[in-house]
Amino acid sequence: MPLDRRPAIVTAQAPIPKLKNPEVECAGCPIRHRAVCARCGPEELTRLEEIKYYRSYEAGQPIAWAGDEMGFVASVVKGVATISTTLSDGRKQMVGLLLPSDFIGRPGRATTPYDVQAVSEVTLCCFRRKPFESLLVSTPAVAERLLDMSLDELDAAREWMLILGRKTAREKIASLLTIIARREATVGLQTIKGRIVIDLPLTREAMADYLGLTLETVSRQVSALKNEGVIELDGKRRIIVPDIRLLIAETGDDMDGGMIA
Repeated sequence: MPLDRRPAIVTAQAPIPKLKNPEVECAGCPIRHRAVCARCGPEELTRLEEIKYYRSYEAGQPIAWAGDEMGFVASVVKGVATISTTLSDGRKQMVGLLLPSDFIGRPGRATTPYDVQAVSEVTLCCFRRKPFESLLVSTPAVAERLLDMSLDELDAAREWMLILGRKTAREKIASLLTIIARREATVGLQTIKGRIVIDLPLTREAMADYLGLTLETVSRQVSALKNEGVIELDGKRRIIVPDIRLLIAETGDDMDGGMIA
């Protein structure tokens, strides 16, 4: 029988604490130009304002369990969440990351096929599912942007198949760091004297799970990249990239796919 992995108290429908920070209007949102509302004009943003609300989750808290009904769809405003699936014998596989501006939920489907869990403090901009579905019909800008995001997600899934199936351990780790750096660049990349700063959202154990590697291999390859000057470590989670071109060269890709200037 499937293992019951749900906490006895916390569920996706449990009351969620309010945001510590004041809610922001759409026009001032940090993910405004990357999220599902990127192409909306003033009138469309006003309509979104009417059906949106915020939820926040602590690190480790579930956002949704596979098979649960979701009464909302959402954009990630801050933080990182994982998408995973669990087999009947309890084996668990991480199948995706949700970073700022990524979309959670599927209009027209009441349940989610995957477990979604916060790995850092996460803030979601949520839209009630039924009103959002109605908005898609009457607001082409939202529907078109959601389609583009879905196609981008499909491309990313294909890229990840290549990473997992053909790349070496070193190339896998360099690819993951490059992907995170590029995504952070779209929402305000941190720099120190021109060097890129990545606040790694995953522990090394989680990286190993996501990349299909052992913890020892991840630690060894990260240390090798550090010793060769490709990256610098600042604590357990902060990584500094002195030259993004050197990191991209370690991914094994033939083209940069949109190098960070």
